[in-house]
Amino acid sequence: MRFGGVVDANGGTGATDEERVTDEAGATKRGALRKVLLVGVCVAALGLVPAAAVATPGSGVSGTVVAEGTSQGKLKVKTPRGRTDVTFREITVEPGGSTGWHTHRGQLIAVVKSGTLTRTLDDCSVEVTPAGTSFIEPSGADHRHIGRNLGTEPVVLWVTYLLPEGSELSDDADAAHCPGGR
Repeated sequence: MRFGGVVDANGGTGATDEERVTDEAGATKRGALRKVLLVGVCVAALGLVPAAAVATPGSGVSGTVVAEGTSQGKLKVKTPRGRTDVTFREITVEPGGSTGWHTHRGQLIAVVKSGTLTRTLDDCSVEVTPAGTSFIEPSGADHRHIGRNLGTEPVVLWVTYLLPEGSELSDDADAAHCPGGR
């Protein structure tokens, strides 16, 4: 059996410590270079994949925008803990009509499709929301409110309810004690 190298007492090949460190550093650099080149080749190959493989056009699908509204500020949507019932509803409030004082167990996202809704909130503040606007009604007994149609045409609302599973859409509430009987 032939042996082509000289082995020192420590099992090495006879190279000095400095030479071994230099070889290890070179091997580490070569390994890193190989990885960078492999990633580069993969990225380049992805660029050659046709776009149709990533996304396809739809067919046989149509949609209709039924109501659209813009919020006056940032909408902060919170879903209930646990399972959530999501209900979408059209509500019409005739001229002179009102929703009555009520609360919700979850948040509502509303769009005023037509007319102008006037809401009195628990703190007796009044919010007027015309067609083309949207708002969120917060949840909880401390957010009682009433919606009124003080105009001459019906108010049509498109409302999405985000309620705890099994909840009623609204709960009746006592009227807030507002000056002037708002």
